[in-house]
Amino acid sequence: MFILLLALLVFFYLLCRVVLPLPLNRGLKAAAGALLFVFSQQHLLYRYFLGGMASPELPFPALLLSTGTFAFLLFLFLMTLCKDAAAGARRLSDRLRGKARGRRRNAFSPGRRQAMMACLAALPAVYGVRNALAVPGVRRLETRLPALPKALDGLTLVQISDLHVSQLLHGPRVRALVDKVNGLNPDLVVLTGDMVDGFPDRRAESVASLKDLRARYGVFACAGNHEYYADFRAWMRAFRSLGVTMLLNSHNLLSIGGETIVLAGVTDIVAGRYGLSPPDVSAALEGAPPGAFTVLLDHRPANAAGNAAAGAHLQLSGHTHGGQILGMTKLVAAYNDGYLYGWYQIAGMKLYVSSGAGLWSGFPVRLGVPSEIVALTLRGA
Repeated sequence: MFILLLALLVFFYLLCRVVLPLPLNRGLKAAAGALLFVFSQQHLLYRYFLGGMASPELPFPALLLSTGTFAFLLFLFLMTLCKDAAAGARRLSDRLRGKARGRRRNAFSPGRRQAMMACLAALPAVYGVRNALAVPGVRRLETRLPALPKALDGLTLVQISDLHVSQLLHGPRVRALVDKVNGLNPDLVVLTGDMVDGFPDRRAESVASLKDLRARYGVFACAGNHEYYADFRAWMRAFRSLGVTMLLNSHNLLSIGGETIVLAGVTDIVAGRYGLSPPDVSAALEGAPPGAFTVLLDHRPANAAGNAAAGAHLQLSGHTHGGQILGMTKLVAAYNDGYLYGWYQIAGMKLYVSSGAGLWSGFPVRLGVPSEIVALTLRGA
């Protein structure tokens, strides 16, 4: 609902402040206003005519044009708003000081000024979308964990979060990511939710490369909220056929170097909307050997305190996308109990929140927050 209200605000503001002041005849203004409405209300069109907001079903070029134009309009809205606010502040300051401000001459016509603003708005839009579509780089990390058995020192784990396979982030990008992961030769590969957007039959070709993921001790995943938006049960069957072990309020025991690791995962809170089991860390760890080193996959970082209290030693999460844009980071953190990106210590548990390997195609923009494949080496204390 928020994105739909924001889109309406963008439309009306840009219509009044950008389109109507243009030195054009009525017909051209009407055409410009119609185009502004169509591109600013893309999410409304997605929702009712193009397969849904979570996963619009458009060919890649059309979806790239649509989402890129919306990003451009959003930046143009923000820049116009800031310009108007600055002008209003100057007028108020002059009035408070009793200073009369004469009409300033401007070397540029209104049309030329609007064109300059449009060019300035296009720069972050194009750059941000380009960054969002790029194949993520590898972020290599080490972490020291006091509970890690000595025999497991040096265990390597690759985390892929928020892949969001869609019509926009499609097959070739997935293939390139899989090749990068396999080149790391990891002991474990874990996917921490939001792997897909859309129905399994629509994404079968794009996700097929996931079957080629290789790790010495297996490929595991937990569910994110986006897995529930399009036939959750069918997706669970599809992931199993791809060789991905789904951990849904459950765990696997891995025997490595004579030691036992508990690898557990929970579901997502949106499961309740679909009559499915909500996240339950107690159920996920039920029957696990007491005191065994435990890694928990939980799509949302906000559950960290409860997971630490349940006995997890390391939690891997995503969901936040790292905020996507530097100016949005505080807002995103506020909606996730203060967790945004990177390492956190919660009691005796460490939490890593990934910025994600992909994005929701409804707003595919990254500025100052790159995507990532996390290559994590575990070390003892």
